[in-house]
Amino acid sequence: MARILSIDYGLKRTGIAVTDDFQIIASGLTTIPSTDIIPFLKTYFSKENVETVLIGEPKQMNGLPSESSEIIEKFISQFHTEFPNMKMERVDERFTSKMAFQTMIDSGLKKKQRQNKGLIDEIAATILLQDYLNYKK
Repeated sequence: MARILSIDYGLKRTGIAVTDDFQIIASGLTTIPSTDIIPFLKTYFSKENVETVLIGEPKQMNGLPSESSEIIEKFISQFHTEFPNMKMERVDERFTSKMAFQTMIDSGLKKKQRQNKGLIDEIAATILLQDYLNYKK
């Protein structure tokens, strides 16, 4: 089997998570500057077998797209241009950042560690991916 990779794309930072080869467990991979996402993915895809990429779809409580949707749509257009054969799915990302922050609290991270926004993005991407895996079962 191949891996599934999830992307929590943001204006400044992008959190990335990935499954194992058997698509059982989601693990945080990294957080990178959003300007570096395409070169990062090119390198990662050349080394790892990835079959699907999940990209978070930010929505408001009423289900309408959030204000960051426009930024993500530009990234998706660029993604399709660079990786036309890669399967891509959109996944509702409502509450993933809040869940990531709560996870940090629950795991006992100190306040200074919880202020690491990059870690929040990576955990959010992991939650997005694990929810997808749970739903897929």
